[in-house]
Amino acid sequence: MLRISFSLVLLLISNPLFAHPGGRNAEGCHTNKKTGEYHCHNGELKSKTPPSVVEAVASSANAAQTRRNGNLLQLDYEGFTLWVDCARHGAVKFRYNAHRDSGSAKRYDKFFLDPSVPAECQQTTAKAYGHDYDRGHLVPANHLDASPAAIKATNTMTNILPQAANMNRGAWLLTEEIIECYRDIDELLVIGGVIWRDNPGDDYFVESHGVKTPEAFWKAVIRGSGQDERAIAWVVPNSAEATKKRLDDYLVAISDLERVTGEKIPVADYAKHDKPAHSWMIPRGCDKG
Repeated sequence: MLRISFSLVLLLISNPLFAHPGGRNAEGCHTNKKTGEYHCHNGELKSKTPPSVVEAVASSANAAQTRRNGNLLQLDYEGFTLWVDCARHGAVKFRYNAHRDSGSAKRYDKFFLDPSVPAECQQTTAKAYGHDYDRGHLVPANHLDASPAAIKATNTMTNILPQAANMNRGAWLLTEEIIECYRDIDELLVIGGVIWRDNPGDDYFVESHGVKTPEAFWKAVIRGSGQDERAIAWVVPNSAEATKKRLDDYLVAISDLERVTGEKIPVADYAKHDKPAHSWMIPRGCDKG
C-alpha cells in the first residue's frame, strides 16, 4: 500500500511540522560534532549539557550502556549508538562508523528485547510484525561483521522498527549495499534516523508491539576529509513503492536533510548544498556479502 510518495518527501522537507522525528519543531535539536551526543531543548528534552542520569551497565554483554535525559535515551552498543524516544518506544536516530570490511562473522538469527532498557522505552515483544512489514534494521549487521557481539546487538528491538517489506529489501537495502562497498574505499560516518507522523491508518502494531509505524527513514553517509570530504543523503518513504530502482528519487541535499530532521550533519559547508544526480554507483566486483 502506498503511504508516502516522493512528492510527499519534498513536502516533508519544506514543512517545519516534520522537522523533528518526534513531531516537534527542530529548533534546539543538534548533535555535538565532537562527542556525537544528541540534544533537544524543547518539550521535555531541555538540557544543553550531556545527560546527567547515568544508568547501570547491563550485565548482558550485548545490552547497551544507557544514559537518559527526559524521554530521550542514548544507547551505546558495541559498534553503534542509538537514541530512543521513550514516548515513541522506538529510535529517533542512529550513528556508527563503517570500517574496512575485515570480518565475516555470521548473522545472529534471533530478535530480542534489551534487558538494560526500561520497558516503557522499548517495544513489548520481539515477534514478527506481519501486514507486509519486516523487522527492519536501522544499523545493519553486515556492516559490523568483524564482531559477533556487535552483530548480535543489531538484533535488539531498539534497533528494529516496522519497515515495509519492499522498502526494507529495496531502497533501504541498496543504501546498505552502497555503504558495504564504499567502506573498503574510505572509512565512512553513517548517521540516520526516523521521521514519525501520526497516521492511525497504518499503525498496525500499537497493540501488538507498542510502537507506531514510521513515515520515513533517513540516512547520511560522509566520506573523506578536508577538501575531499563528500556526503550523500536520502529520505526513504516507508512504502511498498520504495524499491531499489527508485532510490535516486529519495536523494536530498544535506542542507535539506538538516531542515527535515533538525540535525546538524558534521560535514563541510561546501558539501551541504550539493545533491548528487545519482546515488553512488556500486563498484564493479564489490563483495556485498
